[in-house]
Amino acid sequence: MANLFDYVFWRGDLDFEAFPFNPVDNVVFSQLSYLPMDGIVPGPGEKGSVSIAQLAKLYAEKLGAENSAQKDAPKDIMAEAASAVLSAIGAAPRYMRCEISGYVNRTDHDEEMQFSAFCAEIGGKSAAEKLLVVYRGTDASFVGWKEDFNMSFVNSVPAQKEAALYLDEAAGRFSRPLILAGHSKGGNLAIYAAAFCGDNTRRRIEAVYSNDAPGFFPAVIQSDGYQAICSRIRAFVPQSSFVGMLFEHGESPQVVKSAAMGLFQHNMCNWEVAPNNLSVGEELTPQSQLVSSVIHEWMGKLGEQQRHKFTEALYKILVSSNANSFIDIGSDWPHAAAGIIGGLKNIDGPTKKLMGETLGELFKTAKKNIIGRHRQREEELWNADLLNEE
Repeated sequence: MANLFDYVFWRGDLDFEAFPFNPVDNVVFSQLSYLPMDGIVPGPGEKGSVSIAQLAKLYAEKLGAENSAQKDAPKDIMAEAASAVLSAIGAAPRYMRCEISGYVNRTDHDEEMQFSAFCAEIGGKSAAEKLLVVYRGTDASFVGWKEDFNMSFVNSVPAQKEAALYLDEAAGRFSRPLILAGHSKGGNLAIYAAAFCGDNTRRRIEAVYSNDAPGFFPAVIQSDGYQAICSRIRAFVPQSSFVGMLFEHGESPQVVKSAAMGLFQHNMCNWEVAPNNLSVGEELTPQSQLVSSVIHEWMGKLGEQQRHKFTEALYKILVSSNANSFIDIGSDWPHAAAGIIGGLKNIDGPTKKLMGETLGELFKTAKKNIIGRHRQREEELWNADLLNEE
């Protein structure tokens, strides 16, 4: 069961002209997006770039200094996985000379926005030259998760609008053909940016890679921009996808095999690969299909106002812990738990009732779907037995 690290070992010595960019390269760069490049890679308004080989060296030095200063600091799992990817590609001829620039990493509590992206020049000056625009998925911050929940009641969130502006700005700095990529919310941002960027930018986009990403409101899918880019979207979901089943999708995703189980399949480092592609899975697991149907039905029963109030209440409870992220909670969970309990007590009666009703509706919907699927399975087995008897 090979993964992206095996792919780097197999193909890391071949440049992009000899072996063109493919879905596994998309996973490599999408995973790299979770690397904190602050202070190393220049931003959009800054001159210059950093090669991946330089990035690997500078990040190792930065990480060593941080580990010495903060030995017991909590770990960011996604950043650690990205660091492992960087170590693998830092000396690989395929990647080491790729130039990284335009790094953005913004968290705005007032706007309720978490946004991060970077540009990678691949292919050198050969016929294979492309500009890869990569968007990061949700980090561990409460603001990032709040923005994800906001997607359930608004057509567009600040990070999506920022993604389109970022793409147009990047396209203005480079004349290369464009490839967009991202994982989780990052995949959603890549598609949204392609749909709502300028016409001149959109014409230069060769492909949009979306990895286990949530979908959109129907209005987005029905927009002219989305329809113009839809045929260039390459979407992937693992067999036990949950995140990639949220909201509406206009594209048909390819199911990918994963060595992990359940929700851990969301981590791309567990996805199985072939020499030049992701390993194709047969279909979504029954559990993934069940969760998808439950969430879709539950969301359909809740009005936008109820989803909004539920999200605001949940966020209020989380921030009452006096932490800013799930990493902070993990590093001092007794103190955080006390704050969350206090936050629950401080919620007013009507809001508490709304949360109870909302969660109660979720459990009822889940129960109904589980019973329905159980009966459907019994009927299938019964019919199969009858056929065998005949």
